[in-house]
Amino acid sequence: MATGLENLWIYKLSEDLEIEVFELTKKFPRHELYKSVDQIRRSSASVPNNIAEAYHKSTIKEKVRYLSITLGEAEETKRNIHRSMRKGFIDKNRSAAIFDQYTILMKGINAYTRFLEVGKKPKTQTNN
Repeated sequence: MATGLENLWIYKLSEDLEIEVFELTKKFPRHELYKSVDQIRRSSASVPNNIAEAYHKSTIKEKVRYLSITLGEAEETKRNIHRSMRKGFIDKNRSAAIFDQYTILMKGINAYTRFLEVGKKPKTQTNN
């Protein structure tokens, strides 16, 4: 049975992207193993990990803080994918597809953050 976290599309997408990045980096040159490969894998793994941590934090402030970290890790991965394409490690089309998926993910994380922040604001009464 799926937990609430597993029903969160940004979490599922971030996991899928982590696996895709892992598979992609298997084809990088061996001399990049402890440079580009290590960095891209760590930042891509941090995205679903930080979403999971945010999901289980007890306060909105903590959740938002972890989601902010998540955005940074997603941006880092996205930029490293682009640089890897420029270095010739990744095909331009594959790089663009992953880049676009990270953009979608980041928009989703921003939307989730706004959803959380709106939910914490006190409701105002209207007089009709």
